[in-house]
Amino acid sequence: MIRRRVLLGAALASPALAQPGWPQRSVRIVVPFPPGGSNDVIARPLADRLQARLGVPVVVENRGGAGGAIGAGVVAQAPPDGHTLLVTSSSFATSAVLQKTPWDAEASFECVALLARAPFFVMVNPAFPAGTLAELVALAKAKPGGIDYASSGTGGINHFVTEGFCQAAGIRMNQIPYRGTGPAVIDLVAGTVPLLITTVASARAPLGERRLRVLAATGPGGGLPPEQPPVPTLKELGIDFEVLIWWGLLAPRGLPPEVRASINAAANAALGDAGLRRVFDAEGAEPSPAPPEVMSALLRSDLARWRAVAVAANITAE
Repeated sequence: MIRRRVLLGAALASPALAQPGWPQRSVRIVVPFPPGGSNDVIARPLADRLQARLGVPVVVENRGGAGGAIGAGVVAQAPPDGHTLLVTSSSFATSAVLQKTPWDAEASFECVALLARAPFFVMVNPAFPAGTLAELVALAKAKPGGIDYASSGTGGINHFVTEGFCQAAGIRMNQIPYRGTGPAVIDLVAGTVPLLITTVASARAPLGERRLRVLAATGPGGGLPPEQPPVPTLKELGIDFEVLIWWGLLAPRGLPPEVRASINAAANAALGDAGLRRVFDAEGAEPSPAPPEVMSALLRSDLARWRAVAVAANITAE
């Protein structure tokens, strides 16, 4: 009996058996933008499903500022134990290309999960003379720099996407930067600016009211409201350019592999929830459960792509 108690005590003291699981307490998900944006819309239903699944509070904390750099910095400095996570999107990569931050997009973070992806769409005001993508390209080639396009701001994701499209199509257009996508969409509908490449979520109301014309998608995935007919992708129209916006889950560098695997499994399970899928559908986004390595490869690819676009288009931080 004494021998059994000694062996049992040794087993309980063994690091391998005493290793605590994840989570041990509440989980904080940092969204590096104000409430109401796409990152927030993706994070909150995810947090609800994780909380129900894990049995601990999962709290979304908005830490906006500096194009997402402030919130990302909060996560980069947090203990790498899986209790502080970051929900971010493709703009994380474009900001990292332009901004000087105390953290590094790859060296300071662990990619944990890919959450969702969605195409961008080439949208024009109905009064714009180009009714097809081919007509847009022909018009832009006839007037280099003569067509204005809106962006959510210099260095924003749709600025990079539009310049990447221009480079692939062999055209040059003139950026009109706005303070966010909302004002850009308002002016696009009003005809103040003729063109904007953005997501369905950014322009769902005018798209549903058919106050905008859609010429092409930047990749597969659909997501247009039923009032808008489907459109071909840029590749299907002969332009070798494809890009999807992504939303992902990141953690501080140094996260134990077993904890990363546990968070990835929980996130992927949450993405299978039918209610969450309906929320994502409203954003024009498709849940994309995948291993952490897929998110890591996607981030590396984006950083390389947008660095090249920034150099070719001379995009610099304002």
